[in-house]
Amino acid sequence: MTTLTDRPNTALLVIDVQNGVMEGTHDRDSVVANIATLVDKARTAGVDVVWVQHNSDNLKRDTAEWQYVAELTRAEGESVVHKQYPDSFEATDLEPVLAERGIGRLVLSGAQTDECIRSTLHGAIARGYDATLVADAHTTEDLSEWGAPTPDLVIAHTNLYWDNHQAPGRIAGTTTTAEADFSS
Repeated sequence: MTTLTDRPNTALLVIDVQNGVMEGTHDRDSVVANIATLVDKARTAGVDVVWVQHNSDNLKRDTAEWQYVAELTRAEGESVVHKQYPDSFEATDLEPVLAERGIGRLVLSGAQTDECIRSTLHGAIARGYDATLVADAHTTEDLSEWGAPTPDLVIAHTNLYWDNHQAPGRIAGTTTTAEADFSS
């Protein structure tokens, strides 16, 4: 269980599912549909949904590329965390948002697998959170022309690695959209 005392609650993090990020990603439509399902499940269970939105020179605030994909809609009252680095905790207000809501368990979805997803998973564990990756609700672009594995292999390796990740006093692992349980 989380090493953060008095934090029994769970949040779904939706990381960087923005037009400019998702364009050309592996299995985009299925991943976005799975994230939409997770958002519905979390809301039904009364679990906080926290939207993380990246800003950079290539993803300028208030542009069409910066906006979340049309298939996903943030509900009134759901937090948005703006970031400039891969780790959603780095130089953001994510930690105060989670602390205010008593959140010690995170369920992660979004993009990009090999940058913001991995960095945020490690940032969460290093800060004492339990962190579950939804194996079929994250994706990345194809960077194989620069020597990276193909996106399907990046995703598969990340799922394998995180499902076997261990940290003292914390729970790490993977689930699927169908198996995601926001009740505990």
